[in-house]
Amino acid sequence: MKKHLVVLTGAGISVESGLSTFRDSDGLWEKHRIEDVATPQAWKRNPELVHSFYNERRRQLSEVSPNSAHMGLKLLEDSWQVSIITQNVDDLHERAGSASVLHLHGRLDLASSEGDTSYVKNVGYAALSLADHCPNGHRLRPHIVWFGEAVPMMDEAIRITREADVLLIIGTSLNVYPAAGLIHEAPLDVPIYLVDPDPAMKRLEKGRLTVIQEKATTGLPMVARILDSYE
Repeated sequence: MKKHLVVLTGAGISVESGLSTFRDSDGLWEKHRIEDVATPQAWKRNPELVHSFYNERRRQLSEVSPNSAHMGLKLLEDSWQVSIITQNVDDLHERAGSASVLHLHGRLDLASSEGDTSYVKNVGYAALSLADHCPNGHRLRPHIVWFGEAVPMMDEAIRITREADVLLIIGTSLNVYPAAGLIHEAPLDVPIYLVDPDPAMKRLEKGRLTVIQEKATTGLPMVARILDSYE
């Protein structure tokens, strides 16, 4: 039976494919204030702007491809049961072929019903407008967990993390809660590997945390070689 590798990923793994990070150093996301495009209040106040913003994100996503780090995680499935928990809203893990991907913050290529949360539609990279509705007549909104909203997949993410034999954190500083709390859900005897060129959390989890101070595409092959020793 394969050992269980749980992987927590964030913006750092997708940056190398050409996607922008969620929040720039000036606090803006693609020149927009987060409060104007990524909150329920923004949607109520100016849904046209919100649609325009996410339409542009989808367009950008359609122009990039999975990088070697995404592909490397797929290759690890030959030897490991790999579960990916991602904070990213892109579909690059899926396009790389990973079999088990849980999105904490939703997905750009999906839309959900404003009035029926059970209705989710794959829209690919198409633009959405206020004319788009679900079969029950409710407006479609981006299938994104906005600031101020509950994270519906958090309980499942906790369950998966608690079943890890090895935990790998790649492309995320885990500074944003509730996702940041996942590292504390791993069993106490589980080794943790952090791939990050600027690891802000390197002093945490002392004794079982191995820091690989590299970007995702160069750090993942280093982790893969270490994981070979577990077989």
